[in-house]
Amino acid sequence: MDLDKALGLIAEVPDFPQPGILFRDFAPLFASAEGFAEVTSALAGTLDEGVELLAAVEARGFLLAAALGQAQGLGVVMVRKPGKLPQVAARADYELEYGRATLELPAGVVQPGQRVAVIDDVLATGGTVAAACRLLEQAGAVVSGVSVVLELAGLGGRDALPGRSVRTLHTS
Repeated sequence: MDLDKALGLIAEVPDFPQPGILFRDFAPLFASAEGFAEVTSALAGTLDEGVELLAAVEARGFLLAAALGQAQGLGVVMVRKPGKLPQVAARADYELEYGRATLELPAGVVQPGQRVAVIDDVLATGGTVAAACRLLEQAGAVVSGVSVVLELAGLGGRDALPGRSVRTLHTS
């Protein structure tokens, strides 16, 4: 399966989670072994040389980063929603396209100076990824870049990530 066909498995669901939002459902992509492998392989090509750890943004970023980490011999740190971690190193609030949210970084996982790539499914307004980058840098990590499967260019996510290396597999 080629990358375009794999990306074509991502379904669009109108008015979810609220009216006016066009949700990108990755479930059909994740359910396709060939499609998921193609996307994982393509994401590997977006990583900078010298990356030591992948930061997976909850929740679909967990699946992408875990597969990518396994394929590339890299560990994964999960950037979580509040209340999911027994020990929290840092917390960041941010704006979503349709509200506010918070992310937390687990304590004792990211090492100062460690080169970390942020992995997520969709770059929309950029708030989620920017919050993940802030958390990692608060822990002393060096964010080497951001890799996402799909960028929604009309929502201006790159504007929330000035000076950051952002790589996407597809822009719509």
